[in-house]
Amino acid sequence: MILLLLAVSLVSFLLVSMSPVDPLQTNVGQTALGSMAPEQIEKLQAYWGVGVPVWKRFFNWISGICHGDFGISLLYRRPVLEVIAEKASASVWLLLSAWLFSGIVGIFLGIAAAAKRGKWADRLITGYCIVIAGTPSFWLALVLLLLFTVQLPVFPIGFSVPVGMAADEVSLADRLYHAFLPACTLGLTGISSIAMHTREKVIEILESDYVLYARARGESGWRLIFRHGLRNLLLPVITLQFGSISEIFGGSVLVEQVFSYPGLGQAAVTAGLGSDIPLLMGITLISAVLVFAGNAAADGLYRLVDPRLRKGGRA
Repeated sequence: MILLLLAVSLVSFLLVSMSPVDPLQTNVGQTALGSMAPEQIEKLQAYWGVGVPVWKRFFNWISGICHGDFGISLLYRRPVLEVIAEKASASVWLLLSAWLFSGIVGIFLGIAAAAKRGKWADRLITGYCIVIAGTPSFWLALVLLLLFTVQLPVFPIGFSVPVGMAADEVSLADRLYHAFLPACTLGLTGISSIAMHTREKVIEILESDYVLYARARGESGWRLIFRHGLRNLLLPVITLQFGSISEIFGGSVLVEQVFSYPGLGQAAVTAGLGSDIPLLMGITLISAVLVFAGNAAADGLYRLVDPRLRKGGRA
């Protein structure tokens, strides 16, 4: 994990440094720069790191990370970890609910499609998954936004809390209400891959010898699937579920922009467009840690589900 994080940090820092965005023109403006004295421009260039070699900036940044210092956000003028914690408090409702929704619904649809293989239910679920797999998340977000906030004003048009309400007055119901449409968008786009992989695995299980023997004993239907197939389905399900963390986080970048949801995704876009390298690198590193932690959690759960892995580990 340490080597992977180091590689992610290096590649991300090089890509950000190659960006053609001029931080002075983006954040100050060409007109304002034209009216400034050379001394003021030099101070701004020093603040944004213009002219400093890439290797020196990377070394300063990585040495600070090793000491637990993620730096100061150039846009927010606050510690990077403080900004990330604030944005993550809004995104946690969105990402967690979308992750659970896509996993539960995707697994159920995959099992249903395999159980009704070749019938109208299977064709309907498979068609939905194929269409959603090729649908951009931001386009689906725009459709839901127009449908449920403009045509049918059921949900708020954006933000994570009601406008004008004090922070101590915001309830859990308010946060869930504002996060419903963004979470629904992420959940709907994440269902397709889980459902299709689950369908193929269940079909493989239903064609196995032990299921054929169970059919010969008179077992059938959902009882057959849940009694003999569910345990064998858990390993690929765990892999898909924890592997979808990166997809959901990546999709949240565009979805939060559409819904003006002030979370980590929108902060990443703001940092990228504003050349806020410390904040952007901090979000990149934290998201990489979450993905790696999800994969590690999946490996740990394997040993709880499959006793053969525990025996192999002791051997």
